[in-house]
Amino acid sequence: MLVGEDKPGIGGEQLPGQKLKPKYSVFPEGMGSDAPSWVAFDKQVLSFDAYFEEEVPDKNQELYRIRYCKIYFYLEDDTIQVLEPRVKNSGINQGTIVRRHRIPLPPPHEDQFYTIDHFNINIEVIFYARRYKIIDCDQFTKNFLRKMGFRLNAPADRPDDPYTKERQKILDSMNPLRPYERIDTLKQFLEHDGHVLRFFCVWDDPESMFHDPRELVLHYYLADDTIDMKEILPVNSGRDTVPLFLRRDKLPKYAPTGLYQPGTITNHTVLNVLGNLVGNKGRYILDNRKTGAVHQEFYKDSDLKIGAVINVWGRKIILCDCDEYTKEYYRTKYGIEDFTPIPYKAPPPPKPEKTFPPYNGFGSEEDSLCSCMGLLLKPPRKDFKKLMEKDRYGLESNILRFLAKLITDSPIDKDRKFLICCFLSDDTISVFEHTQRNTGILGGKFLERGRIKKPGQELLKSEPSEYFKAQDLFVGAEVCFHGHNFLLVGADEYTFNYMEKHANEFPMADVGVILKKLKDIAEPRSREIRQVFAAADPEHTKLIEYDPFRNLIVSITDGAFSEHEVITLGHCYGVRDEYKIDLYYLLAVAQEKLKKNNFDNFEQLSAVLTYNDCKKCGVLPHETCRTVCKSFKLPLADEDLQLLLTMLEDDHKQVDYKKFVDGMNWRENQIPAFQTIKVLPKNEDEWGEQPPYLPVKKIKYLPLLDDLFGKEE
Repeated sequence: MLVGEDKPGIGGEQLPGQKLKPKYSVFPEGMGSDAPSWVAFDKQVLSFDAYFEEEVPDKNQELYRIRYCKIYFYLEDDTIQVLEPRVKNSGINQGTIVRRHRIPLPPPHEDQFYTIDHFNINIEVIFYARRYKIIDCDQFTKNFLRKMGFRLNAPADRPDDPYTKERQKILDSMNPLRPYERIDTLKQFLEHDGHVLRFFCVWDDPESMFHDPRELVLHYYLADDTIDMKEILPVNSGRDTVPLFLRRDKLPKYAPTGLYQPGTITNHTVLNVLGNLVGNKGRYILDNRKTGAVHQEFYKDSDLKIGAVINVWGRKIILCDCDEYTKEYYRTKYGIEDFTPIPYKAPPPPKPEKTFPPYNGFGSEEDSLCSCMGLLLKPPRKDFKKLMEKDRYGLESNILRFLAKLITDSPIDKDRKFLICCFLSDDTISVFEHTQRNTGILGGKFLERGRIKKPGQELLKSEPSEYFKAQDLFVGAEVCFHGHNFLLVGADEYTFNYMEKHANEFPMADVGVILKKLKDIAEPRSREIRQVFAAADPEHTKLIEYDPFRNLIVSITDGAFSEHEVITLGHCYGVRDEYKIDLYYLLAVAQEKLKKNNFDNFEQLSAVLTYNDCKKCGVLPHETCRTVCKSFKLPLADEDLQLLLTMLEDDHKQVDYKKFVDGMNWRENQIPAFQTIKVLPKNEDEWGEQPPYLPVKKIKYLPLLDDLFGKEE
């Protein structure tokens, strides 16, 4: 009959000659993990300590041996492995005794295999007719078996191997013929590999021809206590260059009786025991007592310090200084804090001052000076960094413009007007004359752009000449350009703003310096000055006009303040005029300019502004709207565009771009004809002493007085 080997007969009874394999399961049905064993017990191994006895029939010295081994039970597939730890000089093959596989039970149950239920402590197991006694297991195995429900037995004693024990007694009683001294240098090498102490030394050689001290550098290697030295040869010293003054090795201390003879210091001492009397043969052994050994001392790190004198093979060398790492090493290990160096270098001779011949008049001074700097002539170098920083970029021109007139008694030249431009990128200056009708003087370029020398300097001299710079130009300054005396009477808005922004470079525009200077002059007359300012404001508006304010400052300082300093005070404490222009009028002007230039791309402009509005809140920053309008080449002046965007700003500097586009759309929202609004005229002919640009007309004098004299009670 074809039936399964493990299937019983009718009624569950066993068939003749059939043996059912027991089915062991720790967990009852319905419990436990559904994962397979090779996943649930992956890399989980039970480890048992065991031993077995092995007979030795061929030796009379021993009858058996005890061999210790490890039994590993792999939970994932019930495989077993037996390993024997290797013992040095054992004379037998050790390692894997039973390779990993499933081991069957001993007869008569050889059709079954060992499982976890067959293992415990202090029991015996039989693997292929060899009996193993399990004496203990590791902690993981104990915890696992306890969780599985096993009751663990007490650990068994570990028996001693009689042959190993006897062998150890023989080895302990033997004295080696050549005693081995173990000097552990590995720890020192691993801790201090690459750590080097450096000292700066000097050797005053008395036998040298010129009796000059020789500078040396000593390196002490902490890894093996060795020393090497290198000589520092000055330039053109006349000495041969050698790699090392002392090669790396342990440096012995000089013995009181001098150096030891060769062969005195050896690693081993040999004793002649029998000589050549017996059979003309000698017998020698090593002196393990070291009765005749000579102990030589070497220099250690504790012997090296600043000021110490060491003997390097008969040469007296003084340690004068060390580096920072060496100082930190001695400060940490030995607690030394005094590292005062010993001066060993002679002071260098004074360096002769390099003189240049005077300027000969050919070419520029810088070009002639380059011919004295070397044999290969090179053009003078320009300040490229300053050029890149101060060159024109966008709306930043980096050009200071001043209005000037001639200082002369001639009635014709007195009314001439000049524009002085100072280029900050290279400190060059150009002068243009304003064209005036019916004067008989042709205007235009008065002085070509270039650097201008200050007057009163000798022409043919060795020192470089001084040139006018931006710091020498300010409102009220008198300058002389090639024999023409100019008085700077005004400047444009950009010049005033730039100088106040860079007040550290221009003291005439530094409010802090000006207030300190004014306070030193006016503090003794504080009460009188308060009364003078109050008298200039009879209506108690806390504001005074700029002209009375200027006259008061000039009278208080008695002419010590320049016109630029007075204007800076006016900028700081002034009330700026704000021209209120109707938004309706601005939009009408913008529509008229767009209509004349046939600009009607309003849908795309609105789409780009909407795309830049990431938050979709309907507003954009002022600069973003200006940038987008510039990209569309909107035919509006930058001032008009800026003013129009400012009029549409809210409290958070945000512009309603939909309202801005709809207001300029002359096709759909055309504004009817408008009337021009009267604008304050700019009279360019009224120069006088008043600067042409003055954004303030009224001054708040009370904050100025509070900053000067403190708040009045």
